[in-house]
Amino acid sequence: MDLKGQYWTDDDSDGDNESEEFLYGVQGTCAADLYRHPQLDADIEAVKEIYSENAVSVREYGTIDDVDIDLHVNISFLDEEVATAWKVLRTEPIVLRLRFSLSQYLDGPEPSIEVFQPSNKEGFGLGLQLKKILGMFTSQQWKHLSNDFLKTQQEKRHSWFKTSGTIKKFRAGLSIFSPIPKSPSFPVIPDSVLKGKLGAPEVRVNRLMNRSVSCTVKNPKGEVFGYAPSTQAGVAPFNILVGGHCKNVPTLEYGFLVQIMKYAEQRIPTLNEYCVVCDEQHVFQNGSMLKPAVCTRELCVFSFYTLGVMSGAAEEVATGAEVVDLLVAMCRAALESPRKSIIFEPYPSVVDPNDPKTLAFNPKKKNYERLQKALDSVMSIREMTQGSYLEIKKQMDKLDPLAHPLLQWIISSNRSHIVKLPLSRLKFMHTSHQFLLLSSPPAKEARFRTAKKLYGSTFAFHGSHIENWHSILRNGLVNASYTKLQLHGAAYGKGIYLSPISSISFGYSGMGKGQHRMPSKDELVQRYNRMNTIPQTRSIQSRFLQSRNLNCIALCEVITSKDLQKHGNIWVCPVSDHVCTRFFFVYEDGQVGDANINTQDPKIQKEIMRVIGTQVYTN
Repeated sequence: MDLKGQYWTDDDSDGDNESEEFLYGVQGTCAADLYRHPQLDADIEAVKEIYSENAVSVREYGTIDDVDIDLHVNISFLDEEVATAWKVLRTEPIVLRLRFSLSQYLDGPEPSIEVFQPSNKEGFGLGLQLKKILGMFTSQQWKHLSNDFLKTQQEKRHSWFKTSGTIKKFRAGLSIFSPIPKSPSFPVIPDSVLKGKLGAPEVRVNRLMNRSVSCTVKNPKGEVFGYAPSTQAGVAPFNILVGGHCKNVPTLEYGFLVQIMKYAEQRIPTLNEYCVVCDEQHVFQNGSMLKPAVCTRELCVFSFYTLGVMSGAAEEVATGAEVVDLLVAMCRAALESPRKSIIFEPYPSVVDPNDPKTLAFNPKKKNYERLQKALDSVMSIREMTQGSYLEIKKQMDKLDPLAHPLLQWIISSNRSHIVKLPLSRLKFMHTSHQFLLLSSPPAKEARFRTAKKLYGSTFAFHGSHIENWHSILRNGLVNASYTKLQLHGAAYGKGIYLSPISSISFGYSGMGKGQHRMPSKDELVQRYNRMNTIPQTRSIQSRFLQSRNLNCIALCEVITSKDLQKHGNIWVCPVSDHVCTRFFFVYEDGQVGDANINTQDPKIQKEIMRVIGTQVYTN
């Protein structure tokens, strides 16, 4: 069969000897008949039929019996914020490059795998994680895979087709489940369908998911919707991919190339759920976070350190110095708190630079005094930005050999996406230290947006002591009511406490290190007025935090369903999936923002949406 091939430019040659390669489909059918295994032809055609002509590119090296198959995985389903946090380009597919034996295909050696984005030249850490995952998957499959075995598997689907039938005819029957080639991998079902489900959660499609998959999910109202295999073939709600389902082995009925593409599509949305080293789910009790990270298992910590993944600290300090400054300040506040044995979680896992086989900081053997000594030796981020990072590292190593490894851990263990806001920030908050703060993983964000479609959303403040945020950034905003983490009581029941009024949340934030008494609104107003009349001894626009007396407040988006309990200006949300952090504000030396801000004021809402970048606020 003569198949259409993809043309390659000189930039794609990667320095290969062009005399040893020929472009697939360009050199004619003679060479193809001599070298290419017919099963490879069939699998390439299956990818084109099920996805699109552009989903696969082929380059043959006839003289060395090799062939590169590039599979283009669409990731446009990722939210822009998630893509930014993961450092991927959502408008460009991720390319899986597999090198097979041209004449033997599945009977030949196990294929090598490369994962990349053509325009994403640096810092593509997600590609390293996905390469490791797909390598493990391929190794497992290769133990029993052969051309004959695949042929046997594909014969099982013959009953699905008439003698003259094609895959396209079968696809037509599944058109409501299979996206068109140019659509995202997980297209959203139209609102009309959503409403017809009586408020069922937003359903996203995963191409050709195993027909054996079934699941039961709860929508925000608590109703249960079951999706049986017989009635929902090919459909998988987005959130069933969280957990073991994303590791299900896809069917081989459409060939190995389709199988590995399907597996990649299953894994990509939940990469943050799994350790980048062992590919096991994180052991955090409070659910998943946004960024991929190493787990707390000791073997993984050693491997992580040995592989040099943490060496990105220099880049982080250079490009996000204000954020690193904030992370260090939060770590210090938690460590200096009298409640550190409760709130300083996770405790660092840091390999001893002088003995790579032992942990200098071990969660099983906590030593807060030694940790404090190392943290005190971490030079100010302001100093780090003034000179050569390597020279500054040497200075820190002289002060304490554990200072720099601790700094690396503080940076790499943060699993939230934090970005310093530009000058066009929320001016009514009266602080220059304003950050975009996102911690929800793709699955939670998808559930949040589904609930938002059904019930609407609004904005409210959440106040918490600066000492608590070291844990919140790594474990998420959780319901602490009736747990050892609770500090202010739970007079209105169990849930995450929020308020549309800034003064109430400022009170919960503590107004400074060590102050666990909630000030009254009058006290806050007096302090705000006093701070605005005192001449400032230093520029309020300082780039870095210059005080250890800090308090902070978060602005969250919350779903306005009946689950949200409103007790005047104190709101309690018992459903953690219904609260997502959006912004974070830090104040120094007792400074506070305007105590009279009300997020329900249309002017305030308009300003919030201006910064978010959306023109219309849907209530």
